[in-house]
Amino acid sequence: MSAQTIPFPVERRSRPSRFLEGLPAPRTVPLPSPFRLRHGGQLEGAELAYETWGELAPAKDNALLLFTGLSPRAHARSSAEDPSPGWWEEMIGPGHPIDTDRFFVVCFNQLGSCFGSTGPASQDPATGRRYAVDFPVLTIEDIARAAKAGLQALGIERAAAVVGPSMGGMAALAFALQFPAALDRLMLISSAHRCSPFAIAVHSIQREAVRSDPAWHGGRYPADHPPVTGMRLARKMGMISYRSASEWQGRFGRERTERWGDEPFGVEFEVESYLEHHATKFTQAFDANCYLYLSRAMDLFDASEHGGCLAAAAQKLSHLAVSVVGVHTDILFPLNQQQALVAALQDAGAQAELVALDSIQGHDAFLVDKERFAPVVAEFLGRP
Repeated sequence: MSAQTIPFPVERRSRPSRFLEGLPAPRTVPLPSPFRLRHGGQLEGAELAYETWGELAPAKDNALLLFTGLSPRAHARSSAEDPSPGWWEEMIGPGHPIDTDRFFVVCFNQLGSCFGSTGPASQDPATGRRYAVDFPVLTIEDIARAAKAGLQALGIERAAAVVGPSMGGMAALAFALQFPAALDRLMLISSAHRCSPFAIAVHSIQREAVRSDPAWHGGRYPADHPPVTGMRLARKMGMISYRSASEWQGRFGRERTERWGDEPFGVEFEVESYLEHHATKFTQAFDANCYLYLSRAMDLFDASEHGGCLAAAAQKLSHLAVSVVGVHTDILFPLNQQQALVAALQDAGAQAELVALDSIQGHDAFLVDKERFAPVVAEFLGRP
């Protein structure tokens, strides 16, 4: 399905970014200026990159807002402008689980990222230099408020549904908590109302790996000389937490690489080679400071702050239909967190359900296990 050009005067193209080299310049919408952030500070002239699929109904009542995880750009589905496969390619389109014959799908590159939206890698209009670590503290609530402002810039006041996986699930939940009257249904996939101590520990070590790289230079690294070693290590730790031990065993076992023994302490096992490949790819595709800010935003988020406790926060969502989807093998956002959230929502009177899937792929299952996830998404969004 081709991305639809929205005939609003706010539409514009983002400035070139080294992370978008070889890709079409994304469309952007402006955020209110100044855009004030939850923990202080403000942004002047901020914008969000976005893509859309389907057509907006005359009544503007069929919008589906899709939040991304930490690292993807807004390209969730291929389009005429960008025919490359999106990060949720098989989920979106005519007759797909997120049906573009029914929904007008909007996906923003989140505030704080590096794919056309304003973030630490963007130019600070006050100085003419990259924000770097002068970017204000970023929260999940800021990401959700920016998306709400982005929808309004497109002339959309209310979403028929808000969907988000992983970090995007946190943003979707923050959107609902801050704007409970601005959506009808909410779908949270492999996410949680806050990070567990285990997840915080993993994220903390990942950030420390980046900050400990001498090339980080306190966040003032040249754009063409980022802290590659730190980013590689952070990504490898992330990849380990994104999949399950059972999958590692079945997929790699103890298979050796063809280069085994070529250098002391080098890559010897296939699983090491896999991690190395994905880590190297990530360092070329994402900004280190953006990674730090978004990672910390996840750890700072706690839905309980929207009312004083989870039960009080859930009361804000008592009118919604909510589907919370988890995976038994997810160690980053374990199933017990999703169970706790659904229990609080049900106690508050929301039409909330928990769908627990047996996928072996762990946290990343929503990206790869289409056979299990597609029917669940389709069924929830297809209800009257």
